[in-house]
Amino acid sequence: MTQYRDTDRAQFEIFKSLPRDTPIEMLNLVQFFDKAEYPADHPLADKGLSGADAYANYGAETASVLEKVGGKIIWRGGFDVSLIGAPDERWDAMFIARYENAGGFFAMVTDPDYQRAVVHRQAAVANSRLIRTTPQDTQGFFG
Repeated sequence: MTQYRDTDRAQFEIFKSLPRDTPIEMLNLVQFFDKAEYPADHPLADKGLSGADAYANYGAETASVLEKVGGKIIWRGGFDVSLIGAPDERWDAMFIARYENAGGFFAMVTDPDYQRAVVHRQAAVANSRLIRTTPQDTQGFFG
């Protein structure tokens, strides 16, 4: 399985070219390292934290930034099994964050508090998917 830890520049350029004034929902699928991989000079580098611990630090330090930009977690779930997909692909965290508009997401990732906290995400994440979606009406059946 191919692993992805962070955005690719070309994909981010596509993201930036999409409308910024419409609501978006970001599907997050995350696999953690067993042991967090902080930079050697980080104060938590030798504390023996798990990837889940490091991701919890990331969440705690970025929750106020998410709220400040008008974002919120609208769904969170626990992984059971993939019925379609790679049988060895499992996710430790799965959630959807909703933003009033894509500009809110940009405001979050450029916020100085967020940028300081992202070290925890980088230490925690072995593999992830971040998928921008457009909210749609749930009336009807797949139509």
